[in-house]
Amino acid sequence: MNETVNILDIPFSKLTLNETTTFLTDHIEQDDKLLHLVTVNPEIAINSEKDELLKKIILDADMITPDGEGIVIASKRIGDPIKERVTGYELLLKLLEKGNHFGWSFYFLGTDESTSYKAVETIKNIYPNIKISGRHHGFFNESEEIQILKEIQKTKPNLLVIALGSPYSDKWIFKYKQQLSNVKVVFGVGGSLDVISGKVKPTPLIWKRLKLEWLFRLIVVPAGKGQKSRWRRQLALPKFFYRAIIKKGN
Repeated sequence: MNETVNILDIPFSKLTLNETTTFLTDHIEQDDKLLHLVTVNPEIAINSEKDELLKKIILDADMITPDGEGIVIASKRIGDPIKERVTGYELLLKLLEKGNHFGWSFYFLGTDESTSYKAVETIKNIYPNIKISGRHHGFFNESEEIQILKEIQKTKPNLLVIALGSPYSDKWIFKYKQQLSNVKVVFGVGGSLDVISGKVKPTPLIWKRLKLEWLFRLIVVPAGKGQKSRWRRQLALPKFFYRAIIKKGN
């Protein structure tokens, strides 16, 4: 049984990264049902309070992992601690390792064509025993989308990895969930394929240990519109702590 802790009415899994990987491995090896996993950070948690569809998607998911140190801190402050965050990127790497061992199949959907190609080529080189069921960039039209769904249904990947950005990845999954019954695990991975491809620099270990990955991301994003957007997104953090900790305690 996957124990959870409720933060802003969202039941977050308390499993560690390794425990989550084991849980999903058992599911892939033993179950034929689709499992939709959602990674939720403080920004997504706050946005879900005003986005009814997003909240419905999150609560309808089979597993919700704490993708952010803010979630971990909030759980400790309310007295029901989560041991560690479980990000989409780190989980993807763990599942690729397991997939390499078990010979799982993966389908990758999202990011731009060049990045998608480079990411999948890198994955094939590092994990030669996994099967690539297919891949497609995230800038598809309606007719291409129909063909993508048909390809996924035909190839029946063990894992469907969506990199359309948040919250669009999970909204896409929710829209077509009934048509993805041949998939065993589906989840959004944010910009993970950008990192794997080398397009985006990975966060150095020291920044992760200091719990400052968010700050590193702000620094490395090029100046301009993208950086302004990231700074604006960080404004969700104080609102999250107020709603999840301060207001809850009053």
